[in-house]
Amino acid sequence: MEQQTDFLVIGSGISGLFFALQVARLGRVTLITKKRRTDNATNLAQGGIAAVLAPGDSFAAHIADTLRAGAGLCHEDAVKMVVETGPARVRELMAMGVGFQRMESVGQELDLGMEGGHSARRIAHTMDRTGSSIEESLLQKVAAEPAINVLENHLAVDLLIAAKAAKGGRFVTSHQVAVDGASGFKNCHRSAGPPFSDRCLGAYVLNQESGEVESWSARVTVLCTGGVGKVYLYTTNPDIATGDGIAMAYRAGARVANLEFVQFHPTCLYHPRAKNFLISEAVRGEGGRLLDRHGHSFMGKYDPRGDLATRDTVARAIDLELKTSGDDCVFLDISHKPAGFLTKRFPTIYQTCLKLGIDITREPIPVVPAAHYMCGGVLTDLWGRTDLENLYALGETACTGLHGANRLASNSLLEAVVYAHRAGERCRQDWPLLVTLKHPPIRPWLADRAEPIVEAVLISHNWDQIRRLMWNYVGIVRSEQRLKLIREQLGLISAEVQRHYRDYILTSDLVELRNIALVARLIVQCALTRKESRGLHYIIDQPHLDDHSWKKNTIIAKKIKGRT
Repeated sequence: MEQQTDFLVIGSGISGLFFALQVARLGRVTLITKKRRTDNATNLAQGGIAAVLAPGDSFAAHIADTLRAGAGLCHEDAVKMVVETGPARVRELMAMGVGFQRMESVGQELDLGMEGGHSARRIAHTMDRTGSSIEESLLQKVAAEPAINVLENHLAVDLLIAAKAAKGGRFVTSHQVAVDGASGFKNCHRSAGPPFSDRCLGAYVLNQESGEVESWSARVTVLCTGGVGKVYLYTTNPDIATGDGIAMAYRAGARVANLEFVQFHPTCLYHPRAKNFLISEAVRGEGGRLLDRHGHSFMGKYDPRGDLATRDTVARAIDLELKTSGDDCVFLDISHKPAGFLTKRFPTIYQTCLKLGIDITREPIPVVPAAHYMCGGVLTDLWGRTDLENLYALGETACTGLHGANRLASNSLLEAVVYAHRAGERCRQDWPLLVTLKHPPIRPWLADRAEPIVEAVLISHNWDQIRRLMWNYVGIVRSEQRLKLIREQLGLISAEVQRHYRDYILTSDLVELRNIALVARLIVQCALTRKESRGLHYIIDQPHLDDHSWKKNTIIAKKIKGRT
């Protein structure tokens, strides 16, 4: 049975919720989330949201810091737009009830934090639980909005595309890619806009409670599915981060870009009873020092900024220290700060570590790098629009041009709200045309002769293989030989996953496995294509920057018959 809505928002993080609130006055909004509405990366974000909010700061300084971190691949018009409109979006969040920390001695001034790569204090935060504070405020607003319907335990399987809608059934695609050598985002950030390659009509959605695949048609579809962290063995991401939006957009024919730039958070808590718990960048911003097991500070020999260097530099430094020493972890020490300051500034980190027997006021914290953030994604313009008409991508799912080859700390929440606002504004402008759209008939999902999967090991084994291979072969430091080896191995695994997809009735595990298998291959393809080391992509065969040949984005798209 076909379900209809005006806006289909896939994902319940900050960008999805913020967008839903922007367009609720236009029509019906259906927001689907594959688990609970609070299971998302926003909820885990500790540090804060970066914006020019202090008298001594400037747009020029924030722009310069972002461009420097992005290692030459940021798109300057995107950076300028996000930075200059960011303060208004932060104030909008405050109006929605987000209680950013204020300075006690000054009264109404925000207590702005400092993080690596920033030249000024500009991180608005709610201690070390900024993401969950924003999420709570937005969810309260969404719950009070009658036009928004939130469906939990609903997992998007594939996008409904006009060229395929009448055919129905499962979308089984090849993994051929064409590398676009165009420099920058010139072909993407359209003002008048080149023709869209096709039109998105909605999505096939697995209702995990009923087991049925529903056809949801929508005037506008928005991908806000988060990142790809679960492609790797060790990650700070929640379990939902399986690259669903990137995989669906690629299969539908949209371009994706810069997937080689996976940001590894340098300081994930190293403890056998801790899962995916990161130690915020703000700890180093407030004076935390990275030490080896002998208590020696080591960041000074890698970067003049020392412990406040950008994440890519810090992660590579830790990786080299561990490989050289053979140790399992390094240590982050902030015990020289007053205990009262630490328990107030980092209450979540303090309590979590204390439960595990680590008192951060007295001893250093054991840390290791872990996969954290995808700087690439589905290619969009300055409004969040993709190559497919009426399909938007927001948040970590998107490649907007803001982050380039390395994300500046706390720019991600800023990007999410700025582009969600922009996408809502674009929809308001286009609404007179959108309400006249007539969709072709959509055939229901065809299960053919699919059977229930009886051995879960078929899924878990492939999942584990992919994640271990990606961690060992496509981690912080790469080599061309390892990349070529994993490309072959992922090809065999992907063929097996595709057979599972054809032969068995869909489950959430099978849908996610299919997505991480594809995203893993796309990451490897991008990494093999870039013949230099830049930002988050460090390959020992080409250790130097090559601005002459490679100051451009790695853009790939599925070859589709009949499309130029």
